[in-house]
Amino acid sequence: MAVNVAVVGATGAVGHCMRDVLEERNFPVNKIKFLASERSVGKTMKFRGQDYAVEELTETSFAGVDIALFSIPKSMSRHFSPIAAKAGCVVVDNSNAFRMEPDVPLVVPEVNAHAIQTHKGIIANPNCSTIQMVVVLKPLHDFARIKRVVVTTFQAVSGTGREAMDELATLSRAVLDGKEAKPEVYPFRIAFNCLPEIPNRKEFEPNGYTEEEMKMLNETRKIMEDDTIRVTATCVRVPVFIGHSEAVNIETARKLTPDKARKLLEKAPGVRVVDNPKGGVYPQPIDAAGQNDTFVGRIRVDESVKNGLNMWVVADNLRKGAATNAVQIAEYLIK
Repeated sequence: MAVNVAVVGATGAVGHCMRDVLEERNFPVNKIKFLASERSVGKTMKFRGQDYAVEELTETSFAGVDIALFSIPKSMSRHFSPIAAKAGCVVVDNSNAFRMEPDVPLVVPEVNAHAIQTHKGIIANPNCSTIQMVVVLKPLHDFARIKRVVVTTFQAVSGTGREAMDELATLSRAVLDGKEAKPEVYPFRIAFNCLPEIPNRKEFEPNGYTEEEMKMLNETRKIMEDDTIRVTATCVRVPVFIGHSEAVNIETARKLTPDKARKLLEKAPGVRVVDNPKGGVYPQPIDAAGQNDTFVGRIRVDESVKNGLNMWVVADNLRKGAATNAVQIAEYLIK
């Protein structure tokens, strides 16, 4: 069944990726439109060999649209998503505008596809770092019940957008040339540096955590449908263009050996086990970039607790962390 699709925020990094993933996965598109802000009007985007003019996003943009993939700021999504839903369109929203709303499903298809059936016109796409983590955690939780998760993320600048990618390139050249490297997108220089603050607002929650860190806690529990899982996170921006990495530590109720974990993960949808450290084989952002799977390796015993494992998890944040997950949700919608 071919459907009419709108990509909202089409000219951004995730919007471009949504276009690519729709084409690569041969999504059954009848008609497609690319929507963005007024300043993008006049640009064109190519889809299946045909050029499409980018249209301005307005309140009348969703007439006749069946599914809209949103990648726009939270404030804009809060305004336009209900308008699109009222027009009869199902919105898959990549912002955090609706993720924790009780009546809005927060979906990673490999983990909780069944939640899609409860939608009321809006489905939330989770945070990029949460997506890749829960894809790996789900099969382990089903077998051994995860009690606690400690995660440190190493997040690529593409998670902030194209401007951040340009800034990393520009500042890297400046540093190497011995010139002044003045940041504009981030509060401090990202080139050859790490920033333990996401988002870069120079402010933290009252508990000392950042918004990104609290997303990982709250979203993990909602997606996994288990409020007993304890989660703590430290989120760090690193000078990598594409691909988020995570050092994940879990404590389980039932004994789970590294070998058993590998076997469970090898069978898990959307997961690729890359785990031969002695042979120099483990997940890296440069290998995950452009891929839709989530990569996991360095699976080993945590010697500090009774039932603990350490893992290294990597995924393309623009794809599985955003565009691919959104398109997968859309695929379930048309089944």
